[in-house]
Amino acid sequence: MVPVLAFLEACPGVGLLVSGVILLTVSTVLYTEQIATLAQILPLAFLGAFISDHLGFYLGRWFGPKFHHTAFAMKRIDKIQKGEAFISKYGTLSVAGGRLLTAVRSIVPMMVGVSGASRIKFTIADILACSIWTAGLGLLVIGLDNLFS
Repeated sequence: MVPVLAFLEACPGVGLLVSGVILLTVSTVLYTEQIATLAQILPLAFLGAFISDHLGFYLGRWFGPKFHHTAFAMKRIDKIQKGEAFISKYGTLSVAGGRLLTAVRSIVPMMVGVSGASRIKFTIADILACSIWTAGLGLLVIGLDNLFS
Protein backbone atom coordinates (compact mmCIF):
# COMPACT_ATOMS: atom_id res chain seq x y z
CA MET A 1 0.00 0.00 0.00
CA VAL A 2 2.89 2.40 0.77
CA PRO A 3 4.45 2.39 -2.72
CA VAL A 4 1.02 2.78 -4.32
CA LEU A 5 0.20 5.82 -2.19
CA ALA A 6 3.65 7.33 -2.79
CA PHE A 7 3.14 6.75 -6.51
CA LEU A 8 -0.37 8.24 -6.57
CA GLU A 9 0.49 11.42 -4.67
CA ALA A 10 3.13 12.32 -7.28
CA CYS A 11 1.47 10.81 -10.34
CA PRO A 12 0.79 13.34 -13.11
CA GLY A 13 -2.84 14.40 -12.83
CA VAL A 14 -3.77 12.02 -10.02
CA GLY A 15 -1.29 13.67 -7.65
CA LEU A 16 -3.32 16.85 -7.75
CA LEU A 17 -6.17 14.92 -6.10
CA VAL A 18 -4.33 12.53 -3.73
CA SER A 19 -2.88 14.15 -0.63
CA GLY A 20 0.45 13.13 0.88
CA VAL A 21 -1.32 13.16 4.24
CA ILE A 22 -2.84 9.80 3.32
CA LEU A 23 0.61 8.26 2.85
CA LEU A 24 1.84 9.86 6.07
CA THR A 25 -1.16 8.54 8.00
CA VAL A 26 -0.87 5.02 6.63
CA SER A 27 2.90 4.97 7.23
CA THR A 28 2.45 6.21 10.79
CA VAL A 29 -0.22 3.62 11.56
CA LEU A 30 1.91 0.82 10.08
CA TYR A 31 4.85 1.96 12.18
CA THR A 32 3.04 2.66 15.47
CA GLU A 33 1.08 -0.58 15.31
CA GLN A 34 4.35 -2.41 14.57
CA ILE A 35 2.96 -3.83 11.35
CA ALA A 36 6.01 -2.57 9.47
CA THR A 37 9.35 -1.04 10.38
CA LEU A 38 10.82 2.14 8.93
CA ALA A 39 13.33 -0.07 7.12
CA GLN A 40 10.36 -1.60 5.28
CA ILE A 41 8.20 1.51 4.83
CA LEU A 42 10.79 4.00 3.59
CA PRO A 43 12.31 2.03 0.68
CA LEU A 44 8.79 1.26 -0.55
CA ALA A 45 7.82 4.93 -0.36
CA PHE A 46 11.05 5.86 -2.19
CA LEU A 47 10.29 3.35 -4.94
CA GLY A 48 6.73 4.58 -5.46
CA ALA A 49 7.85 8.22 -5.58
CA PHE A 50 10.78 7.49 -7.91
CA ILE A 51 8.64 5.53 -10.38
CA SER A 52 5.95 8.20 -10.38
CA ASP A 53 8.46 11.00 -10.98
CA HIS A 54 9.95 9.08 -13.89
CA LEU A 55 6.51 8.42 -15.36
CA GLY A 56 5.89 12.18 -15.29
CA PHE A 57 9.30 12.94 -16.79
CA TYR A 58 8.88 10.51 -19.68
CA LEU A 59 5.31 11.62 -20.32
CA GLY A 60 6.68 15.16 -20.57
CA ARG A 61 9.38 14.07 -23.00
CA TRP A 62 6.82 12.17 -25.06
CA PHE A 63 4.27 15.00 -25.22
CA GLY A 64 6.89 17.72 -25.48
CA PRO A 65 5.63 21.20 -26.37
CA LYS A 66 2.25 19.72 -27.44
CA PHE A 67 1.55 19.17 -23.73
CA HIS A 68 0.50 22.81 -23.24
CA HIS A 69 -2.37 22.34 -25.68
CA THR A 70 -3.88 19.25 -24.01
CA ALA A 71 -7.15 19.41 -22.08
CA PHE A 72 -5.26 18.34 -18.95
CA ALA A 73 -2.87 21.31 -19.23
CA MET A 74 -5.61 23.81 -20.05
CA LYS A 75 -7.53 22.89 -16.88
CA ARG A 76 -4.43 23.22 -14.70
CA ILE A 77 -2.74 26.19 -16.32
CA ASP A 78 -2.08 27.99 -13.00
CA LYS A 79 -0.22 25.03 -11.48
CA ILE A 80 1.66 24.42 -14.71
CA GLN A 81 2.77 28.05 -14.86
CA LYS A 82 3.98 27.82 -11.25
CA GLY A 83 5.87 24.64 -12.11
CA GLU A 84 7.46 26.20 -15.21
CA ALA A 85 8.51 29.31 -13.29
CA PHE A 86 10.04 27.10 -10.62
CA ILE A 87 11.97 25.08 -13.25
CA SER A 88 13.16 28.23 -15.03
CA LYS A 89 14.41 29.72 -11.79
CA TYR A 90 16.11 26.67 -10.27
CA GLY A 91 16.99 24.37 -13.20
CA THR A 92 17.86 20.81 -12.16
CA LEU A 93 17.45 21.74 -8.49
CA SER A 94 13.76 22.21 -9.27
CA VAL A 95 13.41 18.42 -9.23
CA ALA A 96 14.35 18.33 -5.54
CA GLY A 97 12.31 21.42 -4.72
CA GLY A 98 9.33 20.16 -6.68
CA ARG A 99 9.37 16.87 -4.79
CA LEU A 100 9.14 18.78 -1.50
CA LEU A 101 6.39 21.22 -2.55
CA THR A 102 2.99 19.56 -2.62
CA ALA A 103 1.43 22.17 -4.91
CA VAL A 104 3.70 21.25 -7.83
CA ARG A 105 4.93 17.75 -6.90
CA SER A 106 3.05 15.96 -9.67
CA ILE A 107 3.71 18.65 -12.31
CA VAL A 108 7.45 19.40 -12.02
CA PRO A 109 8.79 16.07 -13.36
CA MET A 110 6.51 16.36 -16.39
CA MET A 111 7.54 19.97 -16.99
CA VAL A 112 11.22 19.00 -16.69
CA GLY A 113 10.56 16.34 -19.33
CA VAL A 114 8.81 18.87 -21.58
CA SER A 115 11.82 21.16 -21.22
CA GLY A 116 14.02 18.47 -22.80
CA ALA A 117 16.28 17.99 -19.77
CA SER A 118 18.86 15.22 -19.85
CA ARG A 119 17.61 11.82 -18.67
CA ILE A 120 20.71 11.16 -16.58
CA LYS A 121 20.60 14.59 -14.92
CA PHE A 122 16.94 14.09 -14.10
CA THR A 123 17.56 10.61 -12.67
CA ILE A 124 20.44 11.80 -10.49
CA ALA A 125 18.44 14.81 -9.29
CA ASP A 126 15.42 12.59 -8.64
CA ILE A 127 17.43 10.08 -6.60
CA LEU A 128 18.58 12.98 -4.43
CA ALA A 129 15.07 14.47 -4.27
CA CYS A 130 13.38 11.17 -3.38
CA SER A 131 16.07 10.45 -0.78
CA ILE A 132 15.47 13.79 0.94
CA TRP A 133 11.70 13.33 0.72
CA THR A 134 11.94 9.77 2.11
CA ALA A 135 14.10 10.95 5.01
CA GLY A 136 11.51 13.64 5.75
CA LEU A 137 8.74 11.05 5.68
CA GLY A 138 10.71 8.92 8.15
CA LEU A 139 11.24 11.87 10.48
CA LEU A 140 7.55 12.75 10.35
CA VAL A 141 6.52 9.15 11.07
CA ILE A 142 8.87 8.98 14.06
CA GLY A 143 7.71 12.41 15.24
CA LEU A 144 4.04 11.47 14.97
CA ASP A 145 4.75 8.18 16.73
CA ASN A 146 6.07 10.15 19.71
CA LEU A 147 2.72 11.97 19.90
CA PHE A 148 0.92 8.65 20.27
CA SER A 149 3.39 7.07 22.73
